[in-house]
Amino acid sequence: MASPLHVVGAGLAGSEAALQLAKFGYEVVLWEMRPEVPTAAHQTDHAAELVCSNSMGSRLPDRAGGVLQAEMRSLGCELLPLAEAHSVPAGAALAVDRDEFGAAVTAVLEDHPQIELRRQELTELPAFSVATPAIIASGPLTSQPLAEAIQRVSGQDHLAFFDALAPVVTAESLDRSVIFEAARWGNGDPDYLNIPLNKEEYETFIQALLAAEAHPLKDFEAADPRAKAFFERCLPIEQLASRGLESLRFGPMRPVGLDDPRTGRRPWAVIQLRRENVAGTLYNLVGCQTNIRHGDQEALLRTLPGLQNAEFVRLGSLHRNTFLDSPKILTPALMAREHPGLFFAGQITGMEGYLGNIGSGLAAALQAHLLAQGQPPAEMPTTTLLGALCHHVATSPAKPFQPMKAEFGLLPTLVPLRRKAERRQAYADRSAAAMDAFRHNLGSFVSPPTPTATHADRY
Repeated sequence: MASPLHVVGAGLAGSEAALQLAKFGYEVVLWEMRPEVPTAAHQTDHAAELVCSNSMGSRLPDRAGGVLQAEMRSLGCELLPLAEAHSVPAGAALAVDRDEFGAAVTAVLEDHPQIELRRQELTELPAFSVATPAIIASGPLTSQPLAEAIQRVSGQDHLAFFDALAPVVTAESLDRSVIFEAARWGNGDPDYLNIPLNKEEYETFIQALLAAEAHPLKDFEAADPRAKAFFERCLPIEQLASRGLESLRFGPMRPVGLDDPRTGRRPWAVIQLRRENVAGTLYNLVGCQTNIRHGDQEALLRTLPGLQNAEFVRLGSLHRNTFLDSPKILTPALMAREHPGLFFAGQITGMEGYLGNIGSGLAAALQAHLLAQGQPPAEMPTTTLLGALCHHVATSPAKPFQPMKAEFGLLPTLVPLRRKAERRQAYADRSAAAMDAFRHNLGSFVSPPTPTATHADRY
């Protein structure tokens, strides 16, 4: 009987990787330390739990998120259909009910005859070889013993940044006489709620925000010499506010395209709330991730119009993320250069964004399958977002290396097109053609495409 392949970490990347390997016919052991060993950020023991936000990004076919989803479906992605099945209204974004999605992924893994979901902390790397590859997708909250084992193999230090979570509030506690539904520019369904602020309210909020006390760093965080290395794309709101009075009004609180129906005019600033679950009973405060002490945080947020009686089911928090110095360690196939058969996927590689993490699990599983079958790595074309992202984490010249999510800026430039819409569509068309050719060249080594979700077609 053939030895099983090991995948470490049942997050988005690890869950996708395990399902892909099982689809290729392998027996898989999927290791997950929760609930035996909890983390500072997870709330459940579900596989594929979404921690920061419940949005996976745009569905629009000419946006980076939509293009990446199309690429992943082309390669037979397993988690996207589950995300679509448990989606919640969020305009042109693919947002999910976290609990339903996590429970569904967990059930699929537990019920799969070729996957053993082993709830146990792994403190050493599993056995791996060219014939029996292993995939490490232990995520940004990798336990210290496993992190040390990875460090011994990689010979490189990890880097650290801090990721902040946004508060979540109950819908019934919101004052809907003040908070209004609207879609920006009136495009699409009004799936977001909006808290309008006038100039005085905005400036008062900023002053209180900057005066509020933040949580002290935990001992293991304070001892880290990189303790202040916040990830730029998920900065705490107080960090953004410290850059200037107008920084939030021209950032996550920009009011452009959102007229207050009570006045018919654009507010000075707006805080948006996005639906958190299918029932629409919970909303998260978009862009309000924070590390302010919970007592101060709750009092501060209740000063906002319409939140006077808010009931918070989760307050904002901050946690450390750990990732590899991937350009020194990985190939574009996501395999360790010095250790054939050892693959990495997910945030530990420095890939950001839910979609990128799922895609990295898919890519690592495909490459591991090729290796186990005696085939050379098949680097994805860099004219696709998934291929460009894999290439970036393996070759980025940035010092220090920093995480990156899928953006059109990673792709080779096209002949300049004057209109942004034309450029986006050209990137999407080129990606589709490149991924079709890649899939055709690999033939039976690639999983069959997954169908596009029917209700996404309206976008």
